[in-house]
This record gives sequence, C-alpha cells and structure tokens, in this order.
Amino acid sequence: MKAIVQVAHEGHTIYAELICHLMEESAKQRGTGIAKRSPEYICKKINQGQAVIALDDETLAGFCYIETWSHGQYVANSGLIVHPDYRSSGLAREIKRKIFEHSRSLFPEAKIFGITTSLPVMKINSDLGYRPVPLTELTTDDAFWKGCESCKNYDILTRTNRSHCLCTGMLFDPARHQGSKDNPEPVKKKRWEKFKEYMQERMKRISKNKFTNTLNSLFL
Repeated sequence: MKAIVQVAHEGHTIYAELICHLMEESAKQRGTGIAKRSPEYICKKINQGQAVIALDDETLAGFCYIETWSHGQYVANSGLIVHPDYRSSGLAREIKRKIFEHSRSLFPEAKIFGITTSLPVMKINSDLGYRPVPLTELTTDDAFWKGCESCKNYDILTRTNRSHCLCTGMLFDPARHQGSKDNPEPVKKKRWEKFKEYMQERMKRISKNKFTNTLNSLFL
C-alpha cells in the first residue's frame, strides 16, 4: 500500500466525516485531546486550500490542515492523523513535510508552531527546523488555546497561566532558521541531539516537582 500526499481540493470534502472520526479516535488512543473539529470546518479548510491529504487510490490514509493565529503572525499545522492501516510506514513524516512546505509557501513570514506529546512528531518537527520553546513563546490568541479545552490536561494549562503543560511547544521561526540546504543531515542530527538534551532536562524538572509536591502533601 502506497499513499500519495497532496494538497487537498474541493473534491476531497467527501472525506470530512471520516477525517473527524479518525481525529477523535487518535485522541482517545493517546489519552490527550485534539481540538474537536466538525466536518463543516474540515470542508472549509479543504476549500481554502489549507490542507493536505494522503490517499491510497480512493482510501483515506492521512490528513493535516493549516490554521493561522495572531493575524497571520503564527501558523499551526493541526489535526495530523494517519489511518491505523498506514502507521509505521513513514507516512506521518511525508504529511508533516508536505504541510510544512505548503505553510511556508502560503505564509512565508509566519512562525510555524505546534504543541504535542508525541515523540515521533517531535523528531519530525526537529528535522524540519522547529526548536522546543516555552509555551509562552507561542501565540497568545485565546481562540487557539480554547481548542485545548477538550484535553483532559487542560487544568494544568490554566493553573499555570498557559506557561506549562504535558505538551511540548515547538516553533519554527523563519528569521532564525539556519539550516543548510547543501548538507542538511548534520544540521538535523545536531538539532535532534539538542532537543533530546532539552527533553531530558525537562523530565528531570517534572520529576523534581512531583517529588516536592508529594513531600508537601505529606508534611504540610
């Protein structure tokens, strides 16, 4: 089975309901929340030319769409899904690269960001030039953060005034991007090593905070 990834067009709106179903199932499996979208919203994104779709002949294999925030200063590649039959095939990477390139074409000056708990997605983002950042460096648009309300961890986000959560924030800033087109692999490797160091330090901080909270609950 080989799916072809392409920019979605109006003929692909027939897949909108199935796309929403796959998004919901994916969120349940990961135990986190994806901002719930209606078939009407997915159709809107497709008709605007702000989505990519992966098809194996006429079978839906994957999908992702673009959202803009803060008056176009920020772009998010949202709702990435891969049908279970096509997972572990490298399709997610193909979709992410296609939607990233499409976003750069449509919004060349915008910062592209995402929040995720998925290590494979973090690796893909890192290879594309994203870097891990505090959530405070992402858009302040209330409409974006409202989309997190469906996640079971939303209370963490609100308690910390949107500064911390279980998701990792990642950002591609075109003004700071220093990747090499002639020899990209060493750049990717160095970037991923730095990202792993960041995640290791983050996990240490989280573990330390949990230990401190446990002590406080016992002795205070």
